[in-house]
Amino acid sequence: MSEHEFEYKTIIQDSGDPGYTNRILIGTPTTGLVRIEWVGGRYGQVTPCNWSHVTYQEYINSFVPLRYQVDDAQNLIVKEVVEKNFEWLLLYEHDVIPPPDCFIRINQYIIKKEVPIVSGLYYSRSRPSEPLVYRGRGTSYYPDWKMGDLVWADGVPTGLLLIHNSILKEMWKESPEYALKGTTTRRVFETPRKMWYDPQTGVHNAVSGTSDLAFCDRVMQGEYFRKAGWEEYQAMKYPFLVDTNLFCKHVDPDGAMYP
Repeated sequence: MSEHEFEYKTIIQDSGDPGYTNRILIGTPTTGLVRIEWVGGRYGQVTPCNWSHVTYQEYINSFVPLRYQVDDAQNLIVKEVVEKNFEWLLLYEHDVIPPPDCFIRINQYIIKKEVPIVSGLYYSRSRPSEPLVYRGRGTSYYPDWKMGDLVWADGVPTGLLLIHNSILKEMWKESPEYALKGTTTRRVFETPRKMWYDPQTGVHNAVSGTSDLAFCDRVMQGEYFRKAGWEEYQAMKYPFLVDTNLFCKHVDPDGAMYP
């Protein structure tokens, strides 16, 4: 081949490659009314270099059920994760404001793939405001940690919660279907709301609460860590990680911040 001749090659791209990876879905249950502080927190995040992006919505693929009960919205989000095969779900509620480096820190958990469920740290909207970190039920919050610690718990909130899809897929398989405004989904998340009368004791019983602790209980009791291939976590008494570096503010509709 002379210096003036060129060899032409055909470049073939695998047609099965969509050009991006569905690494993470951000799901936000919301009434549609959000504080400007939340908007600033959501769209002011530092985005890691070469992170998975799609053009469904700016920055990262998002799915936002509007005006549903929290558990129903969460179940629509899980449906999206399972059917579109996202690797991770980040539940990010509309009253939680994470630090600017939230996605940078979360990206490390995605890359290392060593912990299946990771929660940010935030506090109750109350005075005094209490950290939502739990070991045991009926024991109040767990206090023996300091900022910067990685804390293991058996109860975490869903305000900023990273979940690997393997857990959700196993739960999806064993969850009953139900119709939700014309859409069929499955009851992975459920808000406890039961009442019954015990004729032997004469006692009226009631169970109520929020979908987050019920989800944690179901993951542990249903052995979904084991079913999803995370054997070591099934054996742990406190299998959920709270990264206190993901310190979030909790904002109410009037703009008050907690803590």
